[in-house]
Amino acid sequence: MTDVDVVVVGSLNLDLVVRSQRIPGAGETISGSEYAEYAGGKGLNQAVAAARSGASVAFVGNVGDDEAGERLRSIVRAEGIDDARLHTIDGMATGRALITVDDHGENSIVIVPGANGAPLHGDLPRGRVFLAQLETTVAGVRRAFEHARSIGATTVLNPAPAVDLPGELLGLCDVVVPNEHEVDLLGGRTALSGRVEHVVVTLGSAGADHVNDTRTAHIEAFPVTPVDTTGAGDAFCGALAGRIAAGDEMDAALRFAAAAGALATTQPGAVPSQPRLAEVQRLLSA
Repeated sequence: MTDVDVVVVGSLNLDLVVRSQRIPGAGETISGSEYAEYAGGKGLNQAVAAARSGASVAFVGNVGDDEAGERLRSIVRAEGIDDARLHTIDGMATGRALITVDDHGENSIVIVPGANGAPLHGDLPRGRVFLAQLETTVAGVRRAFEHARSIGATTVLNPAPAVDLPGELLGLCDVVVPNEHEVDLLGGRTALSGRVEHVVVTLGSAGADHVNDTRTAHIEAFPVTPVDTTGAGDAFCGALAGRIAAGDEMDAALRFAAAAGALATTQPGAVPSQPRLAEVQRLLSA
């Protein structure tokens, strides 16, 4: 018996976002036009995306004992996500992301892990799909995926930011979702597809490629006018996990994920931009 559809093991950050005409180069100072603070972190973004796609979701992660941690926990609860395994770490700050967004919607991001870098505590829930990223510790992701394998759950890894992954962790992955830069850092599509059942390479406005042992399929992007691309990849991953948990075939789940990712670029912020089920269904039907 599963507790939830999707268990997300990941990070929570307070995103500090500045908009400017362009992203500055090394050593350059430029003027920004707007500043805002949003809830974010790949884990939180993806958990919200999964929940808004119709999945029941539990979150496993850490926040600091500060106002930002309280704020992020309140958002987890407001989205109907189980926060029983979201721990507050005494004496540590909640994670932060410093984000610059240019007038074309492209971004550059610096992450300060804070409590996200602390070990995971306590037991792990039961779920149909376990989804993780790499803004927390690799050891924590491995522990979660070992647990997932022991209960027969599907494991989905978004290897971002890309690091040198131990073979033991890749061996615990059913689906790996890197972007076009991360896949090269992980050894390339051919190397990954030889070790993982499904490799899904996200390509931004060019869509995505699905690589497995038998074929390579391209998932077309949905045409939208982007405002802010922050969180679009997370929308894709969270929606994909939600639809896999719902029992969709991979092709259908990927098309749903592509629609969710496209819609996420049409709104500012990471968590606020995650689309709801009805919105994705309207875009798919259109």
